[in-house]
Amino acid sequence: MSITLHQGDLPKDIEFGDSVAVDTEAMGLNNHRDRLCLVQLSSGDGTAHLVQLEKGQYDAPNLKALLGDTKITKLFHYARFDVAIIKKYLGVECCPLYCTKIASSLARTYTDRHGLKDLCKEILGVDLNKQQQSSDWGNSELTSEQQSYAASDVLYLHALRARLDGMLEREGRKALAQSCFDFISARAELDLSGWLETDIFAHK
Repeated sequence: MSITLHQGDLPKDIEFGDSVAVDTEAMGLNNHRDRLCLVQLSSGDGTAHLVQLEKGQYDAPNLKALLGDTKITKLFHYARFDVAIIKKYLGVECCPLYCTKIASSLARTYTDRHGLKDLCKEILGVDLNKQQQSSDWGNSELTSEQQSYAASDVLYLHALRARLDGMLEREGRKALAQSCFDFISARAELDLSGWLETDIFAHK
């Protein structure tokens, strides 16, 4: 595993191919209260790039160009949160995208365990260390443990996508998964607009 920490923006000359794994770290899980602190990226080759963003400093043209490039598929785990916070703080629509949590929920109906740790353990035999999940991501100096944790959230998404795609294909749910991926931008906009956990499709 190779980790590179960048301050404020992504260098312009880094290539990610036709898909890039993306994750974010914030001060909490409330997009209306908790600011974006870190964006993690990987092409699936064992290298992770971490872009640290200071409070109020979200002018990152290279990072924005990558995330907004419609020729590059963005891979997330639980894309709903990441897509919303990226839109709020960076002003970017992350399309097209793929969400391993949604893919898992549709393909692995034999379990209700769809967290990234569970997926990596079962599908890839990788045991992720989640000890830094609830740590101070707003600190100007990230520890090596924080950086390793952040990197692990993107290093395996390409491999998970490949395996989950095979399962979705086998179960005849690949088109349904794509429809769900296409809706995530709208779901994120609903979150940012205040609907949060409201199910607008429910009969109430």
